[in-house]
Amino acid sequence: MIGPMAGKTVLITGATSGIGRATAIGLATMGAHVAIIGRDRQRADDAAQEIRTAGGDQVDVFVADLSSQSEVRRLAEKVLDRYTHVDVLINNVGGYWKTRHVTADGLERTFALNHLAPFLLTNLLLDRLQQSVPSRVVTVSSNAQAQGRIDFDDLQGEKSYSGARAYSQSKLANVMFSYELARRLQGTILPDHAIVTANALHPGVVSTSFGTEDPATVQRVFIPFLRTFMKTPAQGAATSIHLASVPDLEQITGRYFATSKLKRSSKPSYDEAAAARLWQVSGDLVGLATAAATPTQPPPAPKS
Repeated sequence: MIGPMAGKTVLITGATSGIGRATAIGLATMGAHVAIIGRDRQRADDAAQEIRTAGGDQVDVFVADLSSQSEVRRLAEKVLDRYTHVDVLINNVGGYWKTRHVTADGLERTFALNHLAPFLLTNLLLDRLQQSVPSRVVTVSSNAQAQGRIDFDDLQGEKSYSGARAYSQSKLANVMFSYELARRLQGTILPDHAIVTANALHPGVVSTSFGTEDPATVQRVFIPFLRTFMKTPAQGAATSIHLASVPDLEQITGRYFATSKLKRSSKPSYDEAAAARLWQVSGDLVGLATAAATPTQPPPAPKS
């Protein structure tokens, strides 16, 4: 297939609906070989058919519940068996729950799905991404990161739980993970000065079925009236597609984007000590040995 993404393999989590599905369609019609991941086989197959109908002729389907670490590991094994190179990993999967839910691993679901799943999957695929340079890790965060705080004394919301607080914390964790990954990869020597970039983004306020499993009052009452003012999934996918495909971003890493433009994220997101601690704690929670980051000169934060 001819297109700006021809020959590229793109892995997208949470790609059976909403922003993820629109992202998969957009990149597939640009020529990418798209691998979509969802937890429901029928929805995944339906998404794959829609992608093919839109003109994407290289679509693979993987079924996995990424709130489960064993499922993340099983997915990573299948991806590594299937593909000799992975050019782009888009960590799009996420969720919101008003009440506290616990995963099969005994972890709070918001933190497990929104942060630990992309953390674990990225680390498991990192060698393949480095073999595929120039390659990219794109993580979908949210403007909710601006209200987030990493509560190391209660990461799992066991002492006090709020759906909004858990979600904001996880979205801040997405940004801090991206920045810390970028810092760690900057010390890696790869051929021809090519790198694995790591960036995070805010897709905008998008009209999707997000959070409908266990919605908060604001979602039940106000969202139906606001849908006409929200972005469509295709509009929400624009920044993900931009970060995955634009040639000029091949060397841009450790940044936060909104509306396909560089933005400054919240002040706590630039706390390197907290990001390193979060990385270590996350590694412990998913059973990964994590080395200390190689000291590097971090890129300056963009001006707002």
